Amino acid sequence: MAVFEYKGLDGGGQAVAGIIDADSAKAARTRLRKQGVFPTEVNEQVEGATRGSGLSIEIDVAKYFQFISARDISVLTTQLSTLVGAHVPLAPALAALVEQAEKEKLKVILTKIKEKVNEGIPLADAMKDHPGVFGELYVEMVRAGEKSGALAEVLKRLSKYGESQVKLQGQIIGAMAYPILMTVVGTLMLMALFLFVLPRVRGLFEQLGGEDQLPLITRVVFFLGDSLTTWWVVALFVTAFFSLIFGFRRWVKTENGRARWDRFKLRMPVFGKMNRLIAVSRFCRTLSTLLVSGVPLLGALAIVEKVVGNTVLAAAISNAAHNIREGQSIAAPLKQSGEFPPLVTHMIAIGEKTGELESMLTNVADAYEEQVEATMSAVTSLLAPVMIMLMGGVLFFIALGLLLPMANLSQMIR
Repeated sequence: MAVFEYKGLDGGGQAVAGIIDADSAKAARTRLRKQGVFPTEVNEQVEGATRGSGLSIEIDVAKYFQFISARDISVLTTQLSTLVGAHVPLAPALAALVEQAEKEKLKVILTKIKEKVNEGIPLADAMKDHPGVFGELYVEMVRAGEKSGALAEVLKRLSKYGESQVKLQGQIIGAMAYPILMTVVGTLMLMALFLFVLPRVRGLFEQLGGEDQLPLITRVVFFLGDSLTTWWVVALFVTAFFSLIFGFRRWVKTENGRARWDRFKLRMPVFGKMNRLIAVSRFCRTLSTLLVSGVPLLGALAIVEKVVGNTVLAAAISNAAHNIREGQSIAAPLKQSGEFPPLVTHMIAIGEKTGELESMLTNVADAYEEQVEATMSAVTSLLAPVMIMLMGGVLFFIALGLLLPMANLSQMIR
């Protein structure tokens, strides 16, 4: 167990320092946080030579290849909310976050933000310089929190919002993991059959001189095997595949292509309902979080329009914003679009009349996130047998093509 020197802040924002025993710097930080100390520096007491410059070169190179995930931002927001809620000044709180950040890229960004805050620049403006990490929704909520003097509360809401989005993202990945795994396994099995099994079986039939007498299904299997193991056919297939993907991506980037694709995603079999639930739950959760944090309704709608993730729904939100500017309600254009479920527009209308729009949106978001989870489970349960049947059908076709000639093997030998 090593010995570490530390500097940090206690719950009251007072500077503290000392030494602590731990297995690693990360473990030392964890122990200190449990003791109510937020470390700003943790350094191991090292005897003898210091580390060479090679390590620093590795870190400098590695930081450019690190990916800052939504979970990283959610954890960071929770930590910052705790520090600000404990009345720790913003600059020392950011210094503590710099020390606790495990990813070098995040350390660099937080350091730049801390330096700007030290210069008197508002936190929201400092974060705005890093749009790849702190999106418009995040920045505007922080700005509203700074203006209202309720930054800690806003950060707490941001943390909960981030956790809900991370959970939703995990559910989506989980729903897609099984079909992707089955596809990969099935592809590998087919490659093994075509590369190793079919050539041997075909060699046997060629030696017996009866390939012309093979059943049609067997000849089809051999033809597929030849096609999928011939380099120019594979090259042609791969080229066509990537050309199709490239063309599709180009098409989706056009205004018309994006609108058509987003409309199809809401109406496609099986996945259409799930896509709509995800988009609507994101709309309700984001709008409620922004409104509760003090962001004006029109500003909140402008942000939600960008993060809802579907141009069809974004157009309906834009029409709603236009109605509000003319003194009308938000619910009517959403209902007229036909893209939002009746329950959502009805609850929004009630919220507008009662002055409780934020709580209504929160309730709808909670309900729809539960539906998203249930729908994903149902879709996954449906895909599992479908994938098994497809794989089984392909393997049965190949097996039948190989076994049929075996039944007539004695005739072929004669």
